[in-house]
Amino acid sequence: MSSALTLARPYARAAFESALAQRALTGWAEKLAFAASVASDPRVTGLFGNPRLSAAQLASMFLPHGEVTASEFGRFIALLAENGRLPVLPEIRTLFEELKLESEKTLKVHLRAATRVDAAELEKISAALKRRFNRDIELTQSLDPKMIGGAIIDAGEIVIDGSVRGRLARLEQALIN
Repeated sequence: MSSALTLARPYARAAFESALAQRALTGWAEKLAFAASVASDPRVTGLFGNPRLSAAQLASMFLPHGEVTASEFGRFIALLAENGRLPVLPEIRTLFEELKLESEKTLKVHLRAATRVDAAELEKISAALKRRFNRDIELTQSLDPKMIGGAIIDAGEIVIDGSVRGRLARLEQALIN
């Protein structure tokens, strides 16, 4: 995985810079999402390295409907195909999204809880996180039936464990030490 990220990083940076110059970050994000989903399809992964397909033929499969090969995105995909880098499109997309969110001063946060958190409480959490990180917050939530209670907030590199299980584990450690 780390080697795929290493290979993807310069391509993601180039895609981001091109999209930023065109003021088309959202459009590129959508096109990369499409191309990454194609690259993840098992029917397509079997075609990588197939000598019967030219790089141009392979690249055309990764273009969203209506996208032309002469476009900036089309040339980007063609470059990936020529360099044998189409398999790392999912990693390119992930890195591109990170760069996009960073440039937009946005942080993706995932809240996992035992029960559904109401909209008012989500708004309070979002506001507190916005103050803490000084970024706009893109908050998603999911239910985890294995949780006893509380919530876990995952903000990328920072995880705030407010779950009952996490509190019990910290209490246990405190009693042992």
